[in-house]
Amino acid sequence: MPVNDSQHKTEPNTPEPGLAGSGVAALFIGAIIAGSFLGLASPEASGMVSNYIDQTLLLMIFLLCFELRPSALLDGLKNLRFLGIAWGANFLVIPVIGFAIATVFLSNQPVFYTGLLIYFLAPCTDWFLGFARMAKGDTALGAALIPINMLTQLLLFPVWLWLFTRHTGVVDLESVPGTLMDWFLVPLLAAQALRFVMTKALPEDLFARIMTWAGHIIPVVIAALILQIFAGNIITIADQAQIFGIILVAIFLFFVVTYFVVEGISRVTALPYEQHALLTMTTAARNAPMMLAVTAVAIPGEPLILAALVIGMLVEFPHLTAMKQLLLRQRNRKLAA
Repeated sequence: MPVNDSQHKTEPNTPEPGLAGSGVAALFIGAIIAGSFLGLASPEASGMVSNYIDQTLLLMIFLLCFELRPSALLDGLKNLRFLGIAWGANFLVIPVIGFAIATVFLSNQPVFYTGLLIYFLAPCTDWFLGFARMAKGDTALGAALIPINMLTQLLLFPVWLWLFTRHTGVVDLESVPGTLMDWFLVPLLAAQALRFVMTKALPEDLFARIMTWAGHIIPVVIAALILQIFAGNIITIADQAQIFGIILVAIFLFFVVTYFVVEGISRVTALPYEQHALLTMTTAARNAPMMLAVTAVAIPGEPLILAALVIGMLVEFPHLTAMKQLLLRQRNRKLAA
């Protein structure tokens, strides 16, 4: 029988462990290779493909918004202490770390600096939950972080750009709020309206299958967007390829620093293991897909910024896998003690 969204007891759809790791990374690498080959082999075909970037962006934004489960926020409000700790770590502590690292490595490269900083600033809203599940973290509480993380980062995006990038001249700051309103408010309302209607009209098992398929489609749509970006801009990206080595080092350092900072926060606040694992994953994973969409519409005509975000996505999956192993070792040591 049809049910309300609040009655759905399953967690919001998140990528399966295998898909969230090597499968998605391979998909994205394949998209980079295919897009680059197309851009070099056939400028005419690559131009046709890249002309549909806006449509792909809208589809990706709609699907990401469709996954949001507002009822999860109400469930998570039972643990305001953890939500406050996670929010402070994600939106106060980590932005400072990201700003410092981006400034040290790329302050003389304003376009790449902007892309790296955007990657650092936004916590994940999807596959971090799959890795938290594998690490035996509190995924029910993690579900409440998804709408909080998404809405907070969208609201803070113009603020971050003003604080951290106004000196670069890369961003037209005055146009950003209106652009985000046009591109994200309408898809968010439409996606949530469709979700509400479906929860009222469809049986629970059918709705759950639809959510599962929506989750599987999202990486494919992201891969299509990556292919379009590289097809239309491979020559520009290739001309600056040497910078990507610096970006990789900066991202690696960011992950190391944030890991130890979160370890310290978890100990000071005496979080139980399940919440510690969740905090580690929500702060380790970055929301590159959403930032890819936000950046493409808010800062158009800057393919190097988008390429920096894609590089970050590729590094992230092995990093999250390593975090999962470290957390499970900590858990096993505590159980054995």
